[in-house]
Amino acid sequence: MAPTSSPVVAHADAEAFSLAPRFRAFVALGGNLGDVHLRLQAAVTALRELPGTRVEGVSSLYRTRPVNAGGPDFLNAVVALETVLAPHELLRSLLRIELDHDRERPHVNAPRTLDLDLLHHGGAILQTATLTLPHPRQLGRAFVMVPLAELAERLPARSDSPAPDVLDSEKRAQLAAEQGIEAISGPNCLG
Repeated sequence: MAPTSSPVVAHADAEAFSLAPRFRAFVALGGNLGDVHLRLQAAVTALRELPGTRVEGVSSLYRTRPVNAGGPDFLNAVVALETVLAPHELLRSLLRIELDHDRERPHVNAPRTLDLDLLHHGGAILQTATLTLPHPRQLGRAFVMVPLAELAERLPARSDSPAPDVLDSEKRAQLAAEQGIEAISGPNCLG
């Protein structure tokens, strides 16, 4: 496949990215169809390849029972990104990655090959037709709260991107017990 841009343009893009503001964003990863572990690894690789973006950390991998959904158990994790992409740009990139991994949406909460949810983006508060930040249902989901808290606690604080809201440890433990979640591998196992 031939390159789509010249080295001069690529250098100009890199230079523009170096001047752009950077935000810390958190993305939940999950799936319960096919080789989910492999798809989650591929999704982390795809996130690394987004323009002006680097992966700051990856939580442990968790197995969780479906919440308000059917099908097999899910594998879930959370990734922290440093990115120059605005929230809607990042969301479009996440949707493209899902499509690249055969994501279908036949009905709400259908089993899925890959699910990428933008949870938090530099402390932005948004409510549009396509994106609500912070993610509106994250506080009620152990498969988000447990890996998000784990990862957020490991990362250094940033004055330009406040940490996401997470439940206190007692509430997370209660949610985890109610919803059935277990760590199956340590941090950064997805790359």
